[in-house]
Amino acid sequence: MILAAEGHHPLVPIWQEVVIGTIAFALLCFVLMKFVLPRMEEMYQARVDAIEGGIKRAEAAQAEANQLLEQYRVQLAEVRTEAAKIRDDARADAEAIRTEILTKAREESDRVIAAGREALAVERETLVRELRAEVGGLAVDLASKIVGESLADEARRKGTVERFLTGLESAGAR
Repeated sequence: MILAAEGHHPLVPIWQEVVIGTIAFALLCFVLMKFVLPRMEEMYQARVDAIEGGIKRAEAAQAEANQLLEQYRVQLAEVRTEAAKIRDDARADAEAIRTEILTKAREESDRVIAAGREALAVERETLVRELRAEVGGLAVDLASKIVGESLADEARRKGTVERFLTGLESAGAR
């Protein structure tokens, strides 16, 4: 056997290699445990914290956004209520102004009508006086021609005219 000649059996390891391998393995484990694994653990923890922090921040941002949305909805409802109130107040003010303008217009109309009636009454009185004087003069002239005597005397003339006009008024009243 060729293996027996060398003096080493292939299934049994060489003890120097086992010792060197064990020392190298222990040294590798020590370096990994002392330097690499803590660094990896720190990176892993930082990653976990970043992910969990991101989730928490996202949840906080979502909660804040929901709160702001609710505030905006409340403010929008308040603004709509305020706008409706302002609209109603404006309508009420417009109605009050309309009523006030109509009242003033009626008062002005009544005043103008009253002034017109007064002016008509004054004008009528003036016309009646002028007409009386003219009718009186015509009546005196006519009576003078009919009677044949002069009615130049003012006192007689006035009495005659007054009787004539009173007669006309009483005839017109019937």
